Amino acid sequence: MKKLCITLFTLGIILVISQGAFKDHEPVNAAALGRKLFFDPILSSTGKISCASCHKEEFAFSDTSAVSLGVHGRKGVRNTPSAMNMSLQVAFFWDGRATTLEQQALIPIQNPIEMDLSVNTAVWRLGHNKYYKSAFTAVFNEAPNAGNLAKALSAFERTLETGNSPFDDWRLNDNESAVSESAKRGFAIFNSKGRCIQCHFGPDFNDVEFRSIGLYDGKTLRDSGRACVTKKVADVGRFKIGALRNVALTAPYMHNGMFKTLRQVIDYYNDPDKIVSHSINRDTLLNIPMGLTEGEKTDLENFLVSLTDKRFAGQLKKLRPLQR
Repeated sequence: MKKLCITLFTLGIILVISQGAFKDHEPVNAAALGRKLFFDPILSSTGKISCASCHKEEFAFSDTSAVSLGVHGRKGVRNTPSAMNMSLQVAFFWDGRATTLEQQALIPIQNPIEMDLSVNTAVWRLGHNKYYKSAFTAVFNEAPNAGNLAKALSAFERTLETGNSPFDDWRLNDNESAVSESAKRGFAIFNSKGRCIQCHFGPDFNDVEFRSIGLYDGKTLRDSGRACVTKKVADVGRFKIGALRNVALTAPYMHNGMFKTLRQVIDYYNDPDKIVSHSINRDTLLNIPMGLTEGEKTDLENFLVSLTDKRFAGQLKKLRPLQR
């Protein structure tokens, strides 16, 4: 009984704090409601962690640490990917355990390392919150439930599309001055000598397949990736191929955040054996070193930087000196 009373008291504090966060006259639609939920710690057990705690808007909705910290400072096991440009994706999380944005939206809430709150409790909180009760009724014509909670969060995520980068200005609008000559050379390398295009293509520069780039050796690198879901030996070390839009903002890189800069990523792909010498199940595409010169590496990096949406121009200007 004592434990129950403490829990209810804690819930009450969270509800009171959250009810004062929004104004009743604010316009509401599914995406706007989802945005409020994304930034509201009401969806965590402690009332201190929100989706935005790990998906930082100024870093293209990614995190800046190798792994994020959840409730009570619990350390995550994989790097937090960007939440942007998800509309065309067919699998979510590094291991593809979710196949829709709606499925993806609820998993971090329930994860004991991340937000550590059951969906039932989350729905109860929302239903007893004056603002959310009214907002869900206005948007979905029903009280909060697991289904419309997922719909609201995913509706917001679907607004996080970017396609207004210097690269787009160059390629789509024929603006030759939009990117540097170095970035143009880098794009050529991306499509030829670098072989990047074989895994990173399409509007968001990613594939729907899972690939092993050699970051599993069964010793120090022990995350088996996709195999955690499928239980197939062939999937050991395979991970989702991430989109490259805004990649200059989303360091550190890879599923474990082991590379701090884009140059380190390029160095790895250039000759993987120099960094992970005994990888298991690495894709044969990476068996032959690229043989990039230092100048070609710089060109490739400048191309990747050109994929940054113009909304982040100020943030990029601050970060680039740190990533050189």
